[in-house]
Amino acid sequence: MRKLFWGFILSLGMGASMPLAAWADGNGGAGIEPADHALQQFVQTVVDANPRVKAARAGLEARRSYRDAASRPMYNPEINADYERTDETRYWIGIGYTIDWGGKGRARASLAESDRRVAETEVALVRRGVAVDLLNGLAAHRTGAERDSLAARRQELMHDFAVLAQRRFETGDVNQVELDLARLVSVEARIKRATASAALAEAIQAVRGLATDLPVSQWPPLPASLPDLPEGADIRTVIRALPEVLAAMRQADAAEALVELRRRERRPDPTLSLGGGSEVGDRLAIAELSIPLPLLNRFRDEVDGAAAEHRAARQTAEDVSRRARARLISATERYQLALAAWTDWQKKGQTSLERQQEQLRTLWKAGDVGTTDYLVQAGLSLDVRESALNLRESLWRAWFEWLSASGQIDAWIGYRTDR
Repeated sequence: MRKLFWGFILSLGMGASMPLAAWADGNGGAGIEPADHALQQFVQTVVDANPRVKAARAGLEARRSYRDAASRPMYNPEINADYERTDETRYWIGIGYTIDWGGKGRARASLAESDRRVAETEVALVRRGVAVDLLNGLAAHRTGAERDSLAARRQELMHDFAVLAQRRFETGDVNQVELDLARLVSVEARIKRATASAALAEAIQAVRGLATDLPVSQWPPLPASLPDLPEGADIRTVIRALPEVLAAMRQADAAEALVELRRRERRPDPTLSLGGGSEVGDRLAIAELSIPLPLLNRFRDEVDGAAAEHRAARQTAEDVSRRARARLISATERYQLALAAWTDWQKKGQTSLERQQEQLRTLWKAGDVGTTDYLVQAGLSLDVRESALNLRESLWRAWFEWLSASGQIDAWIGYRTDR
């Protein structure tokens, strides 16, 4: 029944397969090319030292201990003794043991094992979240640093232009309106530099919050180029292996195990006692059997409540699977769009922009281009460069989102899941 249920929710609206990436070993694909070794080491070090990851691992250790505890017998033997001395001496001693007649111990152990498996996926989820946050922070830092350098270049160019415009105004080559415009553009460039520097400081703070003990000089660069997404994976296999989907499925399994435990708890467990003693000089042998009678409370409500929780967990698992599929498809589309735009920029836009900037300044100095036209075109050129930086950051973020949505973040950063 359980296999049929999971096969049903993972096949809803999916079809047999779709053109996504070929995954790492174990998912039926050739795998993705791993990141640079320095970046791998950096991410692994930060993730392993992160308090959230350590807390999740401690929670897993606790679940393991609870699992081991649940696998032990539910009841311990009891020793009863009585001694009385009046006119006559009376004593007896016996041992009693409650028998797990309904199999509660096995059900309890099954529930504890399900909880442990949930905790395993929770560790993977936390680890993935920290890794993606770190990578996105590195992308923001790298982009912020280059955006700050671009803003500094803009400030320098506009300052030099304002100084040159002042000289040409003094010689009568430009009018007052053009001079004022040059000064305003110079002020605007200083404002943009301050804004870029503040954004860079925020990006550094975000990474420092994760990589507390590593200086900025040790932060590795991100890849200059990113790969195309190969095709050939079965989306159902990919979705089912995702930690958030595994967590939801295992939560449903744990809820099902709780239903079974509640059912077994309705069955009374008998207690058998054996003993012997002496009374009025006669030796006695005692055998006693006691069984609770579930007359006043038959514990049906507990079973019904657990069954309702199980149904809710199954629906939650279905919802998580659907959203994971939608996320993976969207992440694939976003990455492909960003990669195509970035490739086009590298082939055409970057070279054309550099050539245009050199020609524009030469034309303005020669008087072939007016001051206003020069400022408009120079500003546009710098804005395009900034847009290219934003595009590259979007590409990095799209790549990290795809790695997360496809469950390949560990493979890319070289992280062993058995650590």
